[in-house]
Amino acid sequence: MKRRSFVKASLVTGAAATIIPSTSMASAVIARHLVESQYYELRIYILKNDTQQKLVEDYLKNAAIPALNRLGVKTVGVFTELNAAGQTKVYVFIPFNSISDFLHLTDRLEKDAEYQNQGSAYLNAPATEPAYQRIESSLLKAFAHMPQMDLPGRQAHIFELRQYQSATENAGKKKIEMFNDKGEIDIFKRLGFKPVFFGETLIGTLRPNLTYMVTFDDLAAHDSHWKAFGSDPEWKKISAVPEYADAKLVSKITSTFIVPAPYSQI
Repeated sequence: MKRRSFVKASLVTGAAATIIPSTSMASAVIARHLVESQYYELRIYILKNDTQQKLVEDYLKNAAIPALNRLGVKTVGVFTELNAAGQTKVYVFIPFNSISDFLHLTDRLEKDAEYQNQGSAYLNAPATEPAYQRIESSLLKAFAHMPQMDLPGRQAHIFELRQYQSATENAGKKKIEMFNDKGEIDIFKRLGFKPVFFGETLIGTLRPNLTYMVTFDDLAAHDSHWKAFGSDPEWKKISAVPEYADAKLVSKITSTFIVPAPYSQI
């Protein structure tokens, strides 16, 4: 009897050990998909000179970011180019927890007296001395496998903003599938890229495209990380699948190195 009880208990324990990890992994997957995907506005200011840059940055620092924080947007990123060819562009990254938050932003800012006061020089710049040349703005939706942005920490970083353009909508969706369902995001995290976000561009220029941001200590770390990525066995396995060949899914890749402004919250 004792032996039979021991064998039975061993079998139950072994079965539980087999079931519990898979259950935990399944729970993690389910939990991730239950999290609402954020929306991101990526705003790029095209500037003519230092005067415009100061006006835009003063507006962001003293008016826009405090107002956004009051509205519940707690982490606004502001960046300039690491090695600008001429006058730098200013990149602004604004996360929203819902599409409603994005759609109502302008109305809420118009009713914010402090914002209107602090941002007056920018908001009321005359046509003869505009605050900027143009603004390029895109609305992105976070990938299902990384539905919320992830802050990299406050130590010194350089950031790489990458955009993958596709020739067709179907090709673009297939590339996103590689990130979401085939493990590409997990490779980035495992290799220490410290991704901030991955997003599909819903509205903006150069569609269809996806955009993401990763971080590095310096340019040498950037080079070593990408070298590791290219030789990673899991990446080689994914990219070797004919339907996931870059030649089919990606028509152009752009990469921009940016650094956070002193007042950036990312």
